[in-house]
Amino acid sequence: MELSTILQPGATTCATPGSKKKVLELISDLAAVQYPTLSSQEIFESLLAREKMGSTGIGNGIAIPHGRLTNIEQPVAVFIKCTEPIAFDAIDNQPVDILFALLVPAEQCEQHLSTLAAMAEKLNDKAIVKQLRKSQDEAQLYQVITQ
Repeated sequence: MELSTILQPGATTCATPGSKKKVLELISDLAAVQYPTLSSQEIFESLLAREKMGSTGIGNGIAIPHGRLTNIEQPVAVFIKCTEPIAFDAIDNQPVDILFALLVPAEQCEQHLSTLAAMAEKLNDKAIVKQLRKSQDEAQLYQVITQ
């Protein structure tokens, strides 16, 4: 799957959320704009439920929050670069500044896992992560993450 089919330019942003809760709220708000049949509250609850099972902070300043929703038909992604790293309970106990969030239909487990794996692989590429961290605006971020 091409990332540009699930991640829209309007769902890519640079922000200073300040906390894990606030960044999950920001993800929820951005996803709700992309998928108007969803409320930001139900998105937030899905992301929070997944975080309660264990942090999606994968280390090296990166987190991949994700959730399943019963009332969507297509996956929706949000990409955020934090201008100031935030505490995220990551596996390496380091703050997070790059977040790729994925919301998928509840019945699409295989697609969910393959998309998460592809994104984790992309974010494991030090050159891509370096470019993301150097990006100055949303357009640059979107270009780097979708190339």
